Amino acid sequence: MDEPPTPALHLDRCLIPDRTELQEHMLVTDRAILVGDRSRIDYGLSGAEIVIAEFCRINGTVTATGDIRIDHWTEVAGNVTTGEDAYLGEGVKIAGRLSVAGDLDIGDNVQIAQGFEARGWIQIRNPLPVFIYLMLYLMAVLRFEREDEVERFMAEVLGEEEQVEQPLVLPTGAVLDMERLEVPGEMTIGSFCRLHGNVRAQSVEIGTATTLFGSVRASDRIAIGPGTVVHGTVACDGTIAVAAGARVLGDLDGRTIEIHERALVEGTMRAPGGLRIVRDA
Repeated sequence: MDEPPTPALHLDRCLIPDRTELQEHMLVTDRAILVGDRSRIDYGLSGAEIVIAEFCRINGTVTATGDIRIDHWTEVAGNVTTGEDAYLGEGVKIAGRLSVAGDLDIGDNVQIAQGFEARGWIQIRNPLPVFIYLMLYLMAVLRFEREDEVERFMAEVLGEEEQVEQPLVLPTGAVLDMERLEVPGEMTIGSFCRLHGNVRAQSVEIGTATTLFGSVRASDRIAIGPGTVVHGTVACDGTIAVAAGARVLGDLDGRTIEIHERALVEGTMRAPGGLRIVRDA
């Protein structure tokens, strides 16, 4: 009897935490990294712990100080290195070398082109899919009894008001390369980040003193925080809000624009629905 299909790990919102940087084809953060299914990332990932869902393509190296979990049929074009344990699902392909400081759980039909090294135990079996692992982990650690409690907790963790240390979350179907950072839903970029690429999302919020080398386009709303610099055009079908000290080295094109008097826009501002200048009290 065939097993029922494994539910995909659906992550609806993109979260890029404070001090995330794109360094020489490597997206670097000191937080955990969660990658939703069917995402494509054309550079490497470096974080505390890394969880990659199924049917993803990572065109670079993957490095974590903690555990790494890579779900079914995901491909990594570079090396994979983890400071603790590694879990590779069925059909995972690694074009480089796998280095594991701890234990290794490895599924069927896994291909590692340049071999592997594991200092701990090696188990030849299919590890738990990422979705089920996250559910069971949260239910055990937080003593939840039902899946709806887990889903509510995840919504709170990924929300704006939660004060926990948020992970870097790339949602289902995300596309990240040197030209674009594109997600189907909302995107929140933290403070003191340094990123390259043209941002495309339903709505975009950028924190304080972040530098973005690219344009920003959204359908609902764009908010640019204090001291942030955008090296490109900012365009939105809805509202654009620009805080004090922010700089846009291009045009502002929105239905309505709300801009602080101490913000700088080097291009043209177009707002058929109205332009509002915000002044200090």
